[in-house]
Amino acid sequence: MKDVPGAEALVRMLALHGVEHVFGLCGDTSLPFYDALYRLEHGIKHVLCRDERSAAYMADCYARVSGKVGVCEGPSGGGATYILPGLVEANESSIPVLAVTSDISVSSRGRYTLTELDQESLFRPLTKWNKVLDRSADIPRVLRTAFAQMSSGKPGAAHIGLPFDVQTGPVSEDDLWADAESGRFPSRRVGPDPEAVTRAARLLIEAERPLFICGGGVVISGAERELQALAERLGAPVATTISGQGSISEEHPLAVGVVGSNGGTPQTRSVVEQADLVVFAGCRAGSVTTERWRYPAPGKAKVVHLDVDPGVIGANYRVDGVLVGDARLALAALNAECEARGVRPEHRGSQAELVAKAKLEKFARFRALAESLETPIRPERVVADLQGVLAADAVIVADPGTPCPYFSAFYVGQRAGRHFISNRAHGALGYSLSGAVGAQFGRPGAKCVSVMGDGSFGFTGGELETVVRHKLPITFVVLSNSSYGWIKAGQKAGFGARYFSVDFDRTDHAKVAEAYGLKVWRVEDPAKLRPALKAAVEHGGPTLVDVISQPLHEARAPVSEWVA
Repeated sequence: MKDVPGAEALVRMLALHGVEHVFGLCGDTSLPFYDALYRLEHGIKHVLCRDERSAAYMADCYARVSGKVGVCEGPSGGGATYILPGLVEANESSIPVLAVTSDISVSSRGRYTLTELDQESLFRPLTKWNKVLDRSADIPRVLRTAFAQMSSGKPGAAHIGLPFDVQTGPVSEDDLWADAESGRFPSRRVGPDPEAVTRAARLLIEAERPLFICGGGVVISGAERELQALAERLGAPVATTISGQGSISEEHPLAVGVVGSNGGTPQTRSVVEQADLVVFAGCRAGSVTTERWRYPAPGKAKVVHLDVDPGVIGANYRVDGVLVGDARLALAALNAECEARGVRPEHRGSQAELVAKAKLEKFARFRALAESLETPIRPERVVADLQGVLAADAVIVADPGTPCPYFSAFYVGQRAGRHFISNRAHGALGYSLSGAVGAQFGRPGAKCVSVMGDGSFGFTGGELETVVRHKLPITFVVLSNSSYGWIKAGQKAGFGARYFSVDFDRTDHAKVAEAYGLKVWRVEDPAKLRPALKAAVEHGGPTLVDVISQPLHEARAPVSEWVA
């Protein structure tokens, strides 16, 4: 029986699970792992980042667009603490990301060793699964468990701590095997109870004005076709959360767009208000989606809740129908049940006219601002001009500040599937720039665009070096307004415009990016914005457009509550 070093076992186990990209940052406790990556033939591309948090964000967006588990790594001590924010975001967003952090040797624990901390306690409350190893022999089993946990049931993030001496100890080569299916997600689907399907279908058929509100679970499950088929059979509108964008093409006659306090509008809210039955599909019915549980109003409409996590169901609304299971399987079962009961699209009254009226009014108001020649440049114009130059298969990664509500409300996703990403679970700034790197690696054939505020740029600008080093053709758009706009708007709305510690000096982001090696534009004239964006998008390498834009607190953002 042949033994291999632990670090080699780790690399081979990652490859056996289909891992093709690892995002990370070097450290002394990771030296055996890096040496194994150097020596072995494994087909894994290691992407060196400039910050561990960025590595986790890259792995997150890589997973979202590729359907594969994202993998990031970092060293002990500060590396472990830095990587945590990205892991938290992924876990709360039900995205499978594995973080591997190296650690001090097991034999050095409790001896005031440099960078020692209790990694298992640190990661335990913030991941779906977590383990710091004590023995090299456990590496294969722990890797298999981690991938199975991340990709099945409610997907989530996992962490593995790998002490230095565990990386050098022996592992039996006979134990190096894996279920490659668990490297993709969802890997092990669970269907709903047939009796629950029958009850939910009956509620849908009896309803006169059913409505779907879809969260990220629909896209994660790949249930877009099943959703559209059922919605068309029932003539039911389909609204989404921000994370649920892509559940249906927003050009579909039944597609309402985003609802809620961030990205929703009075017009989309009106569609929610008229429903007599709401199906929450892969959606937690949280505070943003429901504008603090007011839309739909409790008790006004019946509720059917579908989610793979049974703990979500009934947490915020009294439910009349419960479907626990994978969204694709559940929606397919509902459609089959409705068909068996004789429900045909031609026999149902469609609500497409209601949806069309709401969208017509919503976009009429949008266009009035999007066509404005006023300065500073209106955020609506940025959305419209990008829409005009991007292909239908483009991927947009938007930071949660100024870009998120505008792009969620007004950028029309022409295709179903994951084409828009924003980190809505915790909303940390600095996500977009790094996330777009992961998205570009995960979907190299698509144009990836990162849209951020200048506050976000300050968090993560160093990763522009990573972008240039890998020659990634990403276009970065910075909405420059010299403030932490979301907070400033909140101070205006709820605190008498007493602005405190939210403004900073303007940076010439174009010059900064140019110093890193990007091709850049700085735009102040609205008439010059679309030509600049078109040139940036069509350029073969990395580009950045710095847009001097209207501050959020002065704009008419599609936000009903700044503190949600």
